[in-house]
Amino acid sequence: MSESDDLRGRARKMHDKAKELENAAEQATDAGERQRLQEKARRLESQSEQISDMASGDIYPIE
Repeated sequence: MSESDDLRGRARKMHDKAKELENAAEQATDAGERQRLQEKARRLESQSEQISDMASGDIYPIE
């Protein structure tokens, strides 16, 4: 398995986790918990996009 395949797999897992968090946020009854879950989901989604772009060679990693 190549490094780009590893990165794509990692990005996919992060994307899936972000979706799970977003779904949990929709179910949360506490506003603070809902906001925390939504923010975490956004961070994970952003990171997964960066990793996906790196795997495709579009960008360099942020240092």
